[in-house]
Amino acid sequence: MLRVRIGDLPEPWLRGTHAILPVVVRAAVHAVELADEDVQNWCEGLAREQIDARPCGIEPVSFHLRHLAGSLDRLLTYAEGKNLTEMQLAELGTEMSGGKGMEELLAGWNMAREKAIRRLHALATCDLDVSRSVGREQTATSIGGIIVHIADHTQRHAGQLITTVKVARGSVSVA
Repeated sequence: MLRVRIGDLPEPWLRGTHAILPVVVRAAVHAVELADEDVQNWCEGLAREQIDARPCGIEPVSFHLRHLAGSLDRLLTYAEGKNLTEMQLAELGTEMSGGKGMEELLAGWNMAREKAIRRLHALATCDLDVSRSVGREQTATSIGGIIVHIADHTQRHAGQLITTVKVARGSVSVA
């Protein structure tokens, strides 16, 4: 079923919002906003059985919602020049766990999205060429590289979430 974007508005990047932000940061904010609209639109009415369904062995909707939220937090931590906390590492290990309802999953995503947009705004005045390290391997990148990856990664998982919702709706019968 073809879904109409929330309020029939153009995509966030076409709305003229966040004009005060440098283009790279603005693009990441718009990517997060677009992902949010997709999450809200596609997860509406999803049955409990479909939230954790793994049709064809793919990651469930619940994973994508947790991963979207957690990855924003982790990537922004690296962009801010910090190391991940024990809590962030523990949460990473629970992204595949099921059992939460859509209301709780969306609340976690909404909180992470709002916080991520604030953190992106705070990074807007940084020199995007400043070096940073990411991951266990401490791979070298830059603040700008992380911000571009935030946009790419967020959109990738939003797309996977949409595909998973479509497959789950078509293959998981709801009593």
